[in-house]
Amino acid sequence: MPSTSPKVAIITGASSASNIALSNTGWNVVLFARREEELKSATAECPTPTLIIVGDVTSEGDVKRLFEETLDGFTFFLNAGIAIIGTLIEDLPLERYQTVLNVNVVGRTYNQQRLHFCPYTSSTFYFIYLFQTRSTGITKSTALDGRAFNISVTQIDIGSTLTTMEKPISVGTMQADGVVRPKAIMDVKHAANAVVHIAGLPNTVQVLGMNITCAY
Repeated sequence: MPSTSPKVAIITGASSASNIALSNTGWNVVLFARREEELKSATAECPTPTLIIVGDVTSEGDVKRLFEETLDGFTFFLNAGIAIIGTLIEDLPLERYQTVLNVNVVGRTYNQQRLHFCPYTSSTFYFIYLFQTRSTGITKSTALDGRAFNISVTQIDIGSTLTTMEKPISVGTMQADGVVRPKAIMDVKHAANAVVHIAGLPNTVQVLGMNITCAY
């Protein structure tokens, strides 16, 4: 029999647009990020029950705790990430590069491990990667490994939305031709709606990748 339990979405990085979009369609939302005040702020417009958990995606212990507190069928929306904007590779300090690797790659791997440790049920599992580079290999491997355990995976590549992280882009950053100019951006709600659509698909459907960008 299909599960009658509420659908639960775990969102790392606590993206407000995605919180609201999923909550408006009936999902219960679990928000996971480092700053408690930002987590509390992100719950303000969510009409369904919302749980906040303070932690770091680069901490294996924190990620384990996150999954231990979310045991039912869920969507896992991996939104935590770091972007380096306007820095040439020769000017990039090694420590900063290591931080990016820890969040965007090592943190992703911790979450993938905990996903496979969760109890296997008939509930739909989705592991959605958002807005992070160099994740295609991990996405594909998780999709292949997860088929036997009712896990579906989507990697969503988004460019670019008006968020706190993307504000420098809207003002102006160096482009491929060496000229600094503002980059076209779109409303983040369109990306959030894409997450809601994919999360609502049955686990017999695999949307391995999606690109959603400005049309100009």
